[in-house]
This record gives sequence, structure tokens and C-alpha cells, in this order.
Amino acid sequence: MEWRHYSSCFILLFFFSLLQGALTSTSISDTIFVYPISTGRNLLQAKDACPVSFEFQNYTMITSQCKPPQYPAKQCCDAFLQFACPFVESLNNQSNDCISVMNGYIDQHGHYPTGLFASVCKGTQQGLPCPALAPSQSADRDETSSSQINRKLSLVYSFATTFMGVLLLVLFF
Repeated sequence: MEWRHYSSCFILLFFFSLLQGALTSTSISDTIFVYPISTGRNLLQAKDACPVSFEFQNYTMITSQCKPPQYPAKQCCDAFLQFACPFVESLNNQSNDCISVMNGYIDQHGHYPTGLFASVCKGTQQGLPCPALAPSQSADRDETSSSQINRKLSLVYSFATTFMGVLLLVLFF
């Protein structure tokens, strides 16, 4: 009888570990379901996906300061820099599509004319100057990324699954 007890515990723990593994796996982007439509030759090299989740960012710092119809250059540029500078490393990486993704979401949230920020914000040959961010500001930005959210959910699922396994073992054995 004792070997049956151990084997049933082992089987139960095995299934819980399978469940935990399925729930805590890294998330797969939903872009795997998008099939690119080829309209001819594609001579440009495809860019990597942007590591920053611009979809979930707060755009009110731009939309509250850069308003139509006059779009004041100083307010628009200051707001743009305040929003974009925490992501400067990703935006400056030419191998990803962060700039086009970010601009798409800015235009979507603010309904800005195409090229507004490029025309009103003037920088140097190196680009627009970004002030140094305080560590707390950049940490706050990073907390809203989807990878951080996915990691936190995975941890919650792991603890919940482990707790349920232990609870079932205590109740039934």
C-alpha cells in the first residue's frame, strides 16, 4: 500500500509540474499568426521587432502638451523628449522597428500630422538631446513593459500551482 501512496504522489507532482511548466513558459508574440503578404521583391532587410511595448505606454504627456491647431514647437518637442528619451537605446538601434512603432502609436493617440515632430523638433547632427534620467524614472518606465508583466504573472502561476499541489497532497494523503 505504501508504494501506491508514493507512486500516486509522484504522478500528482508530475502533472502539477507539467501544468506549472505550461503556465510559466515565456509568452510567444501574436505576430507569429500574421503572414506577411508579398507584393513583389523585398530588397530591404527585415527589421527586428521592437523590444519596447509602446502599445501600453502613457501618451498623455504628449497629447496634453502638444495640441492643435498651432502645435507649439517648444511644448511639442519637450513632451516628445520626455516620452521618448527613456527608450533612447532602443530607438537608436537601426536593426529594430521601434521608431516606426512608436511614431505610429503617437499618431494614433494624438492624431498628429505626419512628420510633425520631425519638422518642429530640431537637434544637432547627432539627433535630439536627451537629458539624463533619474534611475527611478527609467525604472518606472520599465515596470510597464509587457515582459515585466508576463514575468510577474508567471511567478503568480508558479506559486498558485505549487500551493494547489501541496494542498491536494495534504488533503488526500
